[in-house]
Amino acid sequence: MADLQLKGLGVALVTPFNSDKSVDFDALRRMVEYVVSGNADYIVVLGTTGETPTLFPDEKAEIRKVIIEKNAGRIPLILGVGGNSTQAVVNELKTSDFSGFSAILSVVPYYNKPSQEGLYQHYRAVADASPLPVVLYNVPGRTGVNMTAATTLSLARDCENIIGIKEASGNFAQIEEIIKNKPERFEVISGDDSITYPLMTLGAVGVISVIGNAFPMEFGRMVRLCLQGRFQEALPIHWRFNELFNLLFVDGNPAGVKCTLHALGLIKNELRLPLVPTRMSTDEKIRKLLGSLYITSPEELEKGIRENSTIFK
Repeated sequence: MADLQLKGLGVALVTPFNSDKSVDFDALRRMVEYVVSGNADYIVVLGTTGETPTLFPDEKAEIRKVIIEKNAGRIPLILGVGGNSTQAVVNELKTSDFSGFSAILSVVPYYNKPSQEGLYQHYRAVADASPLPVVLYNVPGRTGVNMTAATTLSLARDCENIIGIKEASGNFAQIEEIIKNKPERFEVISGDDSITYPLMTLGAVGVISVIGNAFPMEFGRMVRLCLQGRFQEALPIHWRFNELFNLLFVDGNPAGVKCTLHALGLIKNELRLPLVPTRMSTDEKIRKLLGSLYITSPEELEKGIRENSTIFK
């Protein structure tokens, strides 16, 4: 099992499907190899981008097994473990085998709309039960409730094995407050590709990324430049991705990135209901944009970066 470090590019891995909606395990292996060889720093397994709510328990178990085997300990793996029943999450943490994983990512309980005290108590219970370090995940656009900076900081101070947060609130003031007042051991990670650059100028240590599925090399390069304080060199890469950031999310996630990965020849453009593929107009815009970047395959992308071409300048 690779040593955990949250700095850099984490990729929230998609779950490829076949045309009959079964899990495409060959494509999943291909995606793991593509992301690992693209120098991603870690992979998040069974997160939001993996369409986890649509997966059956036996599928989740097989996905975990396949990813662990294909990764072969090369980079850390973080497993999504969350829900809106605290006792169910605690039971999963106490009874599951987490061999091959370095940490868990646990989303704010959704639908119930708990109070801040409820969120604090939920995560205290999760931290007490977890055999692995815990990364919080605040994404109010999906969960219906925002975990405030005060609650996050209380958890960071009170729970030694809560080691970071994936912050996807989009609230710069809130995220900056966490960065400013957090314990040194606690890391803040961007949960939005489009604002990773500005958040890293404030002190975020990286991103758990959607676009990293398709562009682990180049988006990872931007993140690493930021970690080195080379923000002027990183900024043109951020700008170059701006249009694609918007296209990836205009029809929802992971529809946009699956469309992109299909255009690159990595997976089929299949999702499970209630999610559906991007509109034809979005698909055409994504393909046109990739064409303007002279990218028609993963090999073309790698060749362009290796030869220091003008693809992302």
